Amino acid sequence: MSGAYIHRPVLLDECIDALNIRPDGIYIDGTLGRGGHSEQIARRLTGGGRLICIDRDAQALEEGGARLAPWADRITFLHGNFGDLEKLLSDAGIPGADGMLFDLGVSSPQLDDPERGFSYMNDAPLDMRMDREDSLTAWTVVNQWPKEEIRRILYQYGEERYAPVIASAIERARESKPIETTLELVDVIRSAMPAAALREKQHPAKRSFQGIRIAVNDELTAISRMMQAAIPRLNPGGRLAVISFHSLEDRIVKSELAAAAKGCDCPPSFPVCVCGKTPLVKLTPKKPILPSRQELEENPRARSAKLRVAEKIGK
Repeated sequence: MSGAYIHRPVLLDECIDALNIRPDGIYIDGTLGRGGHSEQIARRLTGGGRLICIDRDAQALEEGGARLAPWADRITFLHGNFGDLEKLLSDAGIPGADGMLFDLGVSSPQLDDPERGFSYMNDAPLDMRMDREDSLTAWTVVNQWPKEEIRRILYQYGEERYAPVIASAIERARESKPIETTLELVDVIRSAMPAAALREKQHPAKRSFQGIRIAVNDELTAISRMMQAAIPRLNPGGRLAVISFHSLEDRIVKSELAAAAKGCDCPPSFPVCVCGKTPLVKLTPKKPILPSRQELEENPRARSAKLRVAEKIGK
């Protein structure tokens, strides 16, 4: 991609405030992207501090690494899926962290690079892989997965109410020849949708592309695994900050944080706690942090963002 792209990190000030950065602390940016959040973390660290930057996209590590070159002495770059957080940190010899940040979903540079196949606005091969070393592509999903499985991911991951007719249209189209490109897929999706749906403000392929992308990258499973690994790895007083962009992501984050903040999981009918579980985190604040009106005006892509923050308590 051209270096002309200007990356605008979502909820930047709110994330930095939430992490409560100590100059000598250890911090993890589990979704490096183009390094906007990481740069502000690195700027606040001294020689004793450390920033661990993780991304499954090798291109993000390359371009983010170039941006962060002035602070390279305090940064470790790891290529991997944040769903494998436990293994990544263990292999890197990092027992715990004072703060972790995860910016979920597809990054703006990935969307804006037509060659990656994430966008329904540009023609490109059906790819959608965040990690180009992965074997599963959108082409495989669209052309080889059973119709019922395509229907399921469009409905469950894309929250697409026309999933059954779209899945049927995909099956019919691929019987004559494979669906090769993003715009070919857009045409198939359009052909299946009623006229009223085509008049909606939202692009008719948006939900279907979201569902396919989530399936290709196994995003929701990765979020669950990340949340379950992140909280135990936080040092006491450490902060976990997670930005989600749609209800499926946010539901997982909210549920995992609520369970960690509750502690006791005894049935409500028990008069006293017998499980002995105590809260692992406290929510700071209890409700999600949303973008300011100014940020929404400057960056419309932030409109669905929610930032949830928790602080580790106890051991």
